Amino acid sequence: MPIIEAKNLVKRYGEFVAVKGVDLAIEAGECFGLLGPNGAGKTTLVRMITAVSPITEGQAFVAGMDVTREPSKVKALIGVVPQEENLDPDFTVLKNLLVFARYFDIPSKEARRRAMAILEFFELAARQRAKIKELSGGMKRRLLIARALLNEPSILVLDEPTVGLDPQTKHLVWERLRTLKERGTTQLLTTQNMEEAAVLADRLAVVHEGRIVALGTPAELIARHGGREIIEAQVSSDRRETVLAELRKRGVYWQEVGRTIYIFRCDGDGLTQLSEMGLDILGRRVPTLEDVFLRLTGRALIE
Repeated sequence: MPIIEAKNLVKRYGEFVAVKGVDLAIEAGECFGLLGPNGAGKTTLVRMITAVSPITEGQAFVAGMDVTREPSKVKALIGVVPQEENLDPDFTVLKNLLVFARYFDIPSKEARRRAMAILEFFELAARQRAKIKELSGGMKRRLLIARALLNEPSILVLDEPTVGLDPQTKHLVWERLRTLKERGTTQLLTTQNMEEAAVLADRLAVVHEGRIVALGTPAELIARHGGREIIEAQVSSDRRETVLAELRKRGVYWQEVGRTIYIFRCDGDGLTQLSEMGLDILGRRVPTLEDVFLRLTGRALIE
């Protein structure tokens, strides 16, 4: 049985439908990533699954419990790492954890033991008496994850966990998250960082306009939607319509951004002929997860 399951989840805000009939099953112990642009519905989907936002239609289950009927029990199993830093600036590092522990009725002695162990794990023990304003951005991010682990959750929800971090801190956080997964903690990750998704996620769902448009491991998604290679090319304005018409005729998938055309799955013979028609080949490369993301969600700016 999946530890997290969604069945035809729908979320409406008046006439606007933010999530449009999502089905999802996440296995215990895996890191499952939700990948999508701003406004795709990732956060709304997570808020319904974690019993924070009411479900308009459909059902969601966590550890076999209906999140609508047993929200308190569901929340007790989950640790949430928000994207926005919301630590108490008036408390020290340690006190932030100890006060948070009270929400779960953790005895003070046990709370202190857990807090110190978690601070050691995230290399923050030396800063336990520091005020929040004295911490770097990376330290605050690590403390947010530490706080989410205080109630020893079965599921860790991570909303853009390394946004704004320097490379050294980012890799430290990734290493700690991989260790937690090895210990059996299920992770639900929302991110726009392609490298992060590829490094951490066992499986990914690409979310676009409230729907899951692709699902699989990073390697499966690249093979399925990226093809053998990506060809980057440019075309003169006077030849543009002729070249694009020929691409359509051949059934070749392509995207255009400005004067640059990104061509997927084009064989060598076709490439030679297209060059003769006025297509200036800039380069060929192996597809990446970012190419898959852009192919499925578009290259136009979404605001």
